[in-house]
Amino acid sequence: MIDLRSDTVTKPSEAMRKAMYDAEVGDDVFKEDPTVNKLEEYAAELLGKEAVLFVPSGVMGNQICLNVLTNPGDEVICERDAHIFNYESGSPAALSGIQLFPIKGKYGVITPEQVEPIIRPSSAYYMPQTKVIEVENTHNRASGAIWPIENIVSLKDLAKKYNLFYHLDGARIWNASVATRVSVKEYASHFDTISCCLSKGLGAPVGSIIAGTKDFIKKAYRVRKGWGGGMRQVGILAAAGLYALQNNTDRLIEDHEKAKFFAERINDNPNLKIDMKAVQTNILLFHPKTISVENGIKKCKEKGLLLSVGKIDLIRAVTHLDVSFDEVKKAADIIDDVFK
Repeated sequence: MIDLRSDTVTKPSEAMRKAMYDAEVGDDVFKEDPTVNKLEEYAAELLGKEAVLFVPSGVMGNQICLNVLTNPGDEVICERDAHIFNYESGSPAALSGIQLFPIKGKYGVITPEQVEPIIRPSSAYYMPQTKVIEVENTHNRASGAIWPIENIVSLKDLAKKYNLFYHLDGARIWNASVATRVSVKEYASHFDTISCCLSKGLGAPVGSIIAGTKDFIKKAYRVRKGWGGGMRQVGILAAAGLYALQNNTDRLIEDHEKAKFFAERINDNPNLKIDMKAVQTNILLFHPKTISVENGIKKCKEKGLLLSVGKIDLIRAVTHLDVSFDEVKKAADIIDDVFK
């Protein structure tokens, strides 16, 4: 099977497995796991933040950040297709007692002109209090589109104007960085907090990191423990994340090239529709004109290609390190055969 359902399906390479096998470990709840500490120190340097915390998942990473930045009854502004709004099981409300105010953006990008009118007046005790503006870069449901740095900066200025926190869901921030040549440190510098996945295109089997000030991470550490995220000899997993950061970031550009090729083949098929402007990294969303999304995915699976549902009328394909260029070409042939 050629698996293009997600870049989360990658498996650890032999070199990554060796790093995991050789990892020196300790009790991370006591902050005595040397490999976790090394990962956190290395990631803090990469991101230009005071401190980093290793967490089990991207959802936990985002939700810890939102929890620390808010109080129950507060509100977070985000884009309508944001991961925190669509794919995190209603956790902002369930875990932190906060609500989200989603705005429809263009390619996942919202502007200060859209955001400013909906910031709640601080004097309105009868309203939820706006506390955080959240950005997702790259944007999953916008076909992996990249937030332009100028938009990030302009929204940061608005957040500062109203004394709001600014959070980055940077699950695929390394994809944005290799595509734009804007460093991850530059992206992170504009935000109070950031969450980054190690288990997507970077190829680690599990784990994310969150970053911010030392005071923020101290509070985040307590929330992680309370939510069951305190792990013990977890250096075995941290070693995979450290290997991923040290070896698998620059190669992400290959995934973008594979995605571009695949998108061009889809664009050439008259029975499919794809927005080529949205294909900026490793995610593709395309619409089948002649058969349903579910039937199209089923027929592709029968021929050896795994795809997933992107939105209700869109099929999703994601390139990653475990799928070669030859396999992507074969996947394109399967697409042509299924959607004749």
